[in-house]
Formats: sequence, structure tokens, C-alpha cells
Amino acid sequence: MLKNNPFNRLFFKLLLGFWLCSSLIIALVSLLPLLQQNHDRSPLPPSLERVLNKVATRIQQQPQLLESKNLQRLHRGRDHNGGPIRLYLTDDEGKVLNSKRVSRGFRRFQLMAEEANQPISHQFRDELIFGPYTFDVNGKNYQLFGRLPDNHPRPWFFFFADNKLLTAGLAILLSGFLCGLLAWYLGKPLRSLKLSANALARGDLANRVDAATASRRDEMGQLAVAFNGMADAIETMVNNQQRLMGDISHELRTPLTRLQLSLALARKKGQHSTELDRIEYEALQQEALISELLTLSRVRLNATEKRLTAELTETLSQVLDDAEFEAEQQGKQLHINIDESICFEHLPKTLSRAIENLLRNAIRYAEENVYIESKQTKHRVSIVVKDDGPGLAEEELDAIFTPFYRPDSSRDRESGGWGLGLAITQAAIYAHNGQIAATNQQPHGLVVTIDLPTQLSTL
Repeated sequence: MLKNNPFNRLFFKLLLGFWLCSSLIIALVSLLPLLQQNHDRSPLPPSLERVLNKVATRIQQQPQLLESKNLQRLHRGRDHNGGPIRLYLTDDEGKVLNSKRVSRGFRRFQLMAEEANQPISHQFRDELIFGPYTFDVNGKNYQLFGRLPDNHPRPWFFFFADNKLLTAGLAILLSGFLCGLLAWYLGKPLRSLKLSANALARGDLANRVDAATASRRDEMGQLAVAFNGMADAIETMVNNQQRLMGDISHELRTPLTRLQLSLALARKKGQHSTELDRIEYEALQQEALISELLTLSRVRLNATEKRLTAELTETLSQVLDDAEFEAEQQGKQLHINIDESICFEHLPKTLSRAIENLLRNAIRYAEENVYIESKQTKHRVSIVVKDDGPGLAEEELDAIFTPFYRPDSSRDRESGGWGLGLAITQAAIYAHNGQIAATNQQPHGLVVTIDLPTQLSTL
């Protein structure tokens, strides 16, 4: 019995799955700029501060450098290693005094420095900007900034911060992948339930939902357990019904045998009449019907016939000989096209009985020709039986496999039988985990197709 834990409910799994997926994507995309900012921005290093201090001291000592004709001399300088450096001198309003061309990166840095409220350095893609160093000359405040070329290596994931469209595309793909995993996690048990339901509908009463699905602790697991319980109940009910039918058929043979014995004694005593002939005929009909019922019961219960891996021609040898003889007696021809190399695991007697019923029906209703052919692929064997008879109405193509069903079409009730032959055939094919279907062919005739696996699973 599953514990009533609300977090095992499918609702919470869906909610948490989609919520965590979207939250993860949003967090990753949102954190990239912050990580980049924290990585690229740092306090002003002492070495760079000394460079700015040196230039500021020089300006304080030589105020004439602030004259417009001398400002260009302050645009270039050297850092502590002797490398080239660009200098930017601004007034107390932030206006650059010694250069008319100012990059966007420098304007951004001015805003960053103002927000930081202290001297900082910031690594852009291909340059390092630092400052400000504040000083005054003749009572006026000035700020000094430095910029030097520096292609400092950055972590690989900052590539996404610089390429926002690509990052958005990858975020969509990642969210699709995560949602796909969630959909697979939720869809897998549904597919298992669907396959088991279809197998049960086809008559495979032993089929169950796999243990992995049944052991889940959410509604899917509860549904799988309930389905398996239902399948157990159906299998038990149907098997009991089939056993009851077999037992009743077997018990009916005892009074029928006594009746036939009484008829034989009456014949021996010389008693002959139309009534006795009719009783004998009906007794023989009852004997044949009971035999068919017992056969159907045994096949549906998968009676203990040994599975063999054998050639199809070997299994059907006697059936095909008998069918050829029967066709000749009726002035018809049986065409056989079965590759002798076809070999697979099957129940020989059960399969023989199925093919025998199909061939007898085809010969009975054919005008001139009956065909049986077979082919094998890697995992399947196909057997096709067709005739050139009148065929069936479309609505009867599925019903002919129902026990005691006899069509009212051209294949009419005048042919006799009890409508059990094709039901036995279908049960035999289902015992092989196979499928059987009937279709009409043009211009007329019936085609019955059997599809079998090359290896039987545990029934």
C-alpha cells in the first residue's frame, strides 16, 4: 500500500518539474551579467594608482598644462612597466578636457565609478580602464582616468553574456531538453499502460504493466497496480469460464456416449426407423460440436503443448497434403508458396489446427483457386491464405472470428458448421502472441493474414 505522501502526487511532480526548469534557466541567464561584473570589476590596484598620482602631481606642479594648447600632451603616457597608456582628464562635471573622441566603454566606466563611489578598475573586452584619481588645481576639482590595452583571459561562460541572442537560443534549447526529460518521465508509464491495455484487448491475458511502472509512488504507479489487479481478475474469470466450458463439454460426452451405445444396441437388435436415423445423426452432430468446444477451450487456456523451433513446411506437411487432396476432390487447385528455409519457434499442433481451418474454409468457398504463401523477416513470420470466392461484407470481416458467428452473406449458413473454426484459429494465433486479420481482395475473394513473432515470449 502506497503511503499518502502529497509530494508523491503527479500534480506536485509536474509543478516542481516545470517550476525548477524555468527557475534554473532564469537564474542562469540572470546571474551571467552579475558574475561578469564581479569578475571584471575590482578596486584600483596600487600600481595603477601610482601612475595616476604621478600625472596628477605633475599637473599640480605645472598648472599651465591645463591650458587648451597643452592638454593634448596629457593624452598619452606610460604605465609603471613602460607600456603605452591613454589618460583622460575630466572636470567636476565629468567633461573630458584632453580628448574630443571618447569611447562608449569609457562613458560606461564613468557611470560605474560614480556608482562605486571609489576608484576602481574594470576589464572590458580588449581594454582596461581605471580611475578616477581626484585632485584639485587652483581651487578646481579634476579627475584623472587611465586606459590601457589589455586582452585579459575571461571564463568561457562570459561568452554568453556578450552574445545575448545566442544565449537566449541556448536557453530555449536547454529548457526544451529539460521539459523533454520531464515529458519522457511522465510519458513512459503511459506508454507501458497503453501497450498492456492493447495486449489485453488482443487476448493476451497474461500481459501486465512492468514492475518499474507499478513501483512508482505517484498516481501512475497506483494506476499500474490497479490495472494489474484488473488484469488478474479478468484472466482468472476468463480462464474459469473456459475451464467451465471444457468441463461441461467433457461431462456432456458421458450421456452422449450412452446414447450412441443405445443406438448401436438397437441397430444390433434389428431396429430400424427414420426416428432412430435422425437421433443417430443429431448424436454425431453433438459429438462433433463438443469436440470443437473442447478444442477451443484447450487452445484458449494454452494447454501444455511443447514449444519447438521447427521449419514451417515440416509443421504443415500433413495439413497441406490433406488440403491438396480435398481441393482435388472438389475440382479446385491449391497453390503453395512457402519457403523451406522458414524456421521459428511455435506450437506445432496449435498452429497446424489454425492453418487447417483456414484452408478448409478457403477451399469450401473458392471458385477455382486457393493460395497459401509465407515469408519471414528478422523478427516476424507472415502467412497468407486467400481464395477467389465471393468474399464477405465489410462489417463481417472482424466478426467471423467470434465463437458461433456465421455470416449471412454469400458465405452462408448452408455450409454447415457451428462458427467455431475461425474462433479456434484466432485463439491459436493469440497463443503465439500473433495477430490475424481478414480483408477482401479485388475483384472478389477473401484474404486472411497471420503475423507471428519468430520467438515466443513467456505466456
